[in-house]
Amino acid sequence: MARKYSKKASADVERAMKKRKAGTLKSGRSGRKVKSRKQAIAIGLSEARAKGKKVPKKASKKRKMAKKRKPKR
Repeated sequence: MARKYSKKASADVERAMKKRKAGTLKSGRSGRKVKSRKQAIAIGLSEARAKGKKVPKKASKKRKMAKKRKPKR
């Protein structure tokens, strides 16, 4: 199976995770320290996307909302 992300994109995520662990990673909008692991991964992937590395597109909000509204049986 092919890689979902490029090795360079994985390196960007790893760098963001290390910054979070050190307490120096900050979010783009508010400038607050990032504490969430998921948010650190999202920042790393976003930076990789901006650099033009192989990263899948973000999931659309419509799809996310449809999954939330789907009734459980």
